[in-house]
This record gives sequence, structure tokens and C-alpha cells, in this order.
Amino acid sequence: MSDNTTVRILAMAGSSRTGALSVRLRDAAAAALQEVGATVEVLDLRALELPLYDGDLEARSGVPEGARRLRDALLHVDGVLFVTPEYNGLPTPLALNAWDWCSRLGGEGDRPSGLAAAAGKPLALLSSSPGALGGMRALGLVRQFLGGTFQMLVLPQQLALARAHEAFDDSGALKDARQRQTLAQIANGLVRLARLR
Repeated sequence: MSDNTTVRILAMAGSSRTGALSVRLRDAAAAALQEVGATVEVLDLRALELPLYDGDLEARSGVPEGARRLRDALLHVDGVLFVTPEYNGLPTPLALNAWDWCSRLGGEGDRPSGLAAAAGKPLALLSSSPGALGGMRALGLVRQFLGGTFQMLVLPQQLALARAHEAFDDSGALKDARQRQTLAQIANGLVRLARLR
């Protein structure tokens, strides 16, 4: 990819509830990515309408169309930004279920499997929580899951946003200058890595 080519980033949050802190952080990160020239496509995981993964359901009906939508979204971007909240120290069921279904999708015609669509894609990880750790426990698990099972190229730098319910101003930007700087560094790092592919 040349330096003049626009980098396309897929941005996702592990929660879709109204007012979700992970969505607010995703949107702030998307703005930081746009500031460095990236085009951002937002994907709502809830809109994929994926049932809870069930091997019997897969055997009867195959992989749901929502998994194909996730796979195809991955295929058409140069990198991924993923924000996870933390539920009881774990990533959300919504996020894990979407990735689990994606992993079950085999190659179809000229389209690769769900695992192959993600493999080698640069990935920036963020987390958010009202608590003091900022979702750090879930963040580590997502790093292991997507970097291992899906073989994505996970940026070393990450942001765990503690007390996230107090972190944003009325415009949706992070109040803290150091956190804004970290977000800008992550955005720059993701775009640079995407350009190297």
C-alpha cells in the first residue's frame, strides 16, 4: 500500500446498549483515526443478529448470514479497531459470540474462511470500564484470543480507560490530555502498520 492510499479501518465495540462506554470510546478512537487520514467503517455487532453459538444449530442450519457480514467487513478493510467492555472480568458475550461464529465460517468460492479473513490484519485494542482497572482483564483475554486464534497483528500499545463514565466531555472527546495523546498514538500506529501490509 502506498503512502497516498487511504487506509480503511473497521471499528467495533463489544457492547451495543444505549450509552455504552465502549461505543463512546470507539467513536472517540474513530475520530482520532480520521484525523490521521483513515476512513472508518463502524460495525454494530448487535446488528449482525447472531444467535448464541450452538453446534447443533450450526449442523442444522449452517453458519448465520451475520457471520458472513463480519467476514466480508474484515475482507474490505486494512485494519481493525476493537473496544471491549468488561463483564465480570471477561469480554462481553456479544463480542465473543460474533468472533466465534466468524471462526466457524469456511471458505466460500473466492471468499476465504472467517479465520483467514482476519489473519494478518493489524488490530488496535482498547477497553473501557467504570472501574479502576479500565477493563484491563478483558483486554488481555481479547488480545490473546484475536492475536492467537485469529492470528491478527495486535499493536503493543493499548488503552484501558478507567472510570470511563467520567472520561468524556459533552462532545464525546476524552477529557484527559494524556488519554487523548495515547489515543492519537494508537491511531497513528494502526495506520502505519496497515500501510506496511
